[in-house]
Amino acid sequence: MRGKRLVMTVCSIIAVAMWSTAGWAAPEADPLKPRVPDAERGDVRKMKSPITVTPEILAKGKELYEGKGTCVNCHGMTGDGNGPGGMLLTPGPRNFTNCKFHKKRNDGELHWIIKNGSPGTGMPALIKGGVITEEEAWMTIAYERTFCKDTE
Repeated sequence: MRGKRLVMTVCSIIAVAMWSTAGWAAPEADPLKPRVPDAERGDVRKMKSPITVTPEILAKGKELYEGKGTCVNCHGMTGDGNGPGGMLLTPGPRNFTNCKFHKKRNDGELHWIIKNGSPGTGMPALIKGGVITEEEAWMTIAYERTFCKDTE
């Protein structure tokens, strides 16, 4: 029993040390870099969202973002990429408050990422993984776009 307690104590100390020194993941070196493979990007950029954005769609997108879509875990409540699940990801999660990102990446690209995951990151394939549907992905994208507050 004493040996088991010692192992648990050592593991706790290691966990606390790792937690306190890890800090938040570093932001992406280039947040505008495309994540869709070059060979697919042309076709993907032609995709348009089939939904009309309404307050109801945005409310559903918010519900998905914060709920079964699990986006909030890494991207955070405010979309700034500082969610607790993204703390140890390298690169860190995308910052949806970056309006330059939204101007550079279109809905088709974001949908591809939600569907297939993001190569070289911690972003999972949410549609292929059966977490959300194609339609729910479009709603989530509409909500994610609201994090950009650029008025220009």
